[in-house]
Amino acid sequence: MALDNSVNPASPLAIDANSLNSLKALSSQDPKQALKGAAQQFEAMFMSMLIKSMRDATPQDGMFDSEQTKLYQTMLDQQMAQAMAKRGIGLAEVMVKQLSTGNIQDAARTAALGAGIGEAPSPAADAASLPSPPASRTAAPDPTASGGSAAGGGSAAREFADQMWPYAADASKATGIPAHFMLGQAALESAWGQRQVRAADGTPSYNLFNIKAGRGWTGPTVSATTTEYVNGTAVKSTEKFRAYGSYAESFSDYAKLLQSNPRYAEVLQNAGDAAGFAKSLQAAGYATDPQYAQKLARVINSNVLRQSLTT
Repeated sequence: MALDNSVNPASPLAIDANSLNSLKALSSQDPKQALKGAAQQFEAMFMSMLIKSMRDATPQDGMFDSEQTKLYQTMLDQQMAQAMAKRGIGLAEVMVKQLSTGNIQDAARTAALGAGIGEAPSPAADAASLPSPPASRTAAPDPTASGGSAAGGGSAAREFADQMWPYAADASKATGIPAHFMLGQAALESAWGQRQVRAADGTPSYNLFNIKAGRGWTGPTVSATTTEYVNGTAVKSTEKFRAYGSYAESFSDYAKLLQSNPRYAEVLQNAGDAAGFAKSLQAAGYATDPQYAQKLARVINSNVLRQSLTT
């Protein structure tokens, strides 16, 4: 299939994180233009999902198929989706008309935020994948950052820590990793439980570590949009994540992942201090966010977590 020569491969990717931030800012300055832009981004997301569905229905077991080719295929598909959305299929126009009936500024802000609905904070490494690090990993939120959920609400952090501590303690017995290390990572990955992956109907997945559902996973799954980074470039894609029946299962499965996958052998050996644990996780391919180890160590050593465990 030939691509339209008018498509600029250097143009911003559809539903790019920077584009969304720009739309949110524009919603206060030029609501009408922001609403149109947000609607177009939403249409691009819709087109991207359609293309991905068609890709998934196509056999992909050829000799040239690999995780890397699939990743770059996803990037190309998103550029195609963006180009198609620019031409329009009518969805963006309908959204603009529908949202313009009320307060245009509120509608623009809602549309801009809505373009990121269902985004998972950070997909974890696939337990069924090869021991080599994955090609991409979503940048995790920083619960210790100013304005973050934990920084803005210590009670939420304490409630999360109190609820999850027994499960972290059980996982610690199985792995030898300090319970508060794993509790800190769960807090980082899920923003203290407030940004866990959810099903389309809002049902929680209880997946606090954002572990993907690979070929070896036979349990229930949920799909969510994630932001992956490839050579510093943010790329959106829809992925399947494991779903559990409880938070206890989430911690238990995370412990099994670290124990069963040779990739994480160094993680188990470097669980003596927060910095070593965090660096080993990143080096093993759990994250490609260049600041993931720093964020994780910061959460583990933060006053937020320390106070949560002592109050």
